Amino acid sequence: MARPALLSPEHLGEFRPLLEEGAARVPGKCLHGFDIAPTVNVMISGDLAAARDAMRPDLALYIGGMGSREKNFYNQLARRYGHEDAARRVQDLYLDGKRDEAAAALPDHLIDTITLCGPPDVVRERLAVYSDAGVDTLIVSPTAFNAPDRLEQLRLVAELSASVG
Repeated sequence: MARPALLSPEHLGEFRPLLEEGAARVPGKCLHGFDIAPTVNVMISGDLAAARDAMRPDLALYIGGMGSREKNFYNQLARRYGHEDAARRVQDLYLDGKRDEAAAALPDHLIDTITLCGPPDVVRERLAVYSDAGVDTLIVSPTAFNAPDRLEQLRLVAELSASVG
């Protein structure tokens, strides 16, 4: 099982050859039955801007602050997804201690690509994209700050997942 974070389902195909290469290094291993189970932050809300804003602090930490300027896997991943300039800016701001500015510098498109956020219809569409990309198991992490809200987010994701083919 692979448990990637900040996975863009649109880019999953790029990683399959790497997984196959790794499996081929182990005698008798293959990817048959191999489960890709990404962890995805979730905030279902009719207010798309507020849902994105809820995602910003954690994403800024990963893309901007995990590692050094030379070695940050998540920053490199954001660049690989086509957000080179934004990833560089977020990292520079974050490492300079400007965390709020780093969070604000995250492009909406990047947030929308690597999280499940926004109104139910948008989240349902994104769940279908994960499914179509070959993701069988989705580990969701509600971006809510109290237990009742977290439970409600989990309930909503379960409900929306059940309505996806």
